[in-house]
Amino acid sequence: MLIACWSPKGGTGTTVVSCGLALVLARSQTSPAGVLIADLSGDVPAVLGLPTPATPGLIDWLAAGPDVTGEALGRLEVEAGPGLRLLAWGGELTAAAATAAEGAERGEVLAEALAGGGRRTTVADCGSAAAGAALAVAAAADVSLLVLRPCYLALRRALAAPIRPSAVVLVDEPGRALTRRDIEDVLGVPVRAEIDYDPSIARAVDAGLLAGRVPRSLEKALREAA
Repeated sequence: MLIACWSPKGGTGTTVVSCGLALVLARSQTSPAGVLIADLSGDVPAVLGLPTPATPGLIDWLAAGPDVTGEALGRLEVEAGPGLRLLAWGGELTAAAATAAEGAERGEVLAEALAGGGRRTTVADCGSAAAGAALAVAAAADVSLLVLRPCYLALRRALAAPIRPSAVVLVDEPGRALTRRDIEDVLGVPVRAEIDYDPSIARAVDAGLLAGRVPRSLEKALREAA
């Protein structure tokens, strides 16, 4: 199964949600074959408190061209924790790599490869999913989770996005006027999970401890999303 987390704008918390969801799934009995987290935004190692892998990653695979098949992706994975593997973004964003990442055709091949892991679940952090490979993966996912703050501008962008989500993960903020029902009414899809504002989540990420101890509020919310 391929689960894609994406947002119409940066700074929403998509990477934290992606990492938290992958960690929750890896520690549950729902994914006995383990979980892969695919980093299409470039920030997953930092959020997990891991060093950036020195090995090639997704951007290098995208730039390699059609002669390098999806089977090669398995050789790029690194260990990220119990039951969790990481397919990192990879090396420098050269002009060739940037062009490859922006190409939808290669992104469709990537989506097919990520979804073809048999019994293993893949969580893809697609970031803002504005175009190219990230958009293709988010569009092809079995479950497409829109990570959204209850913000009017973010909601407008979500409504105008070229893909429709399966459901929404709502990152609540104090004082916002928009409610869960507003989001569901406008987008026409359910809010599957609500993550309340909780400073302990930010502290866990800042300290590099998220992979070792997922804050209870985040874990509880993401169990509903899973």
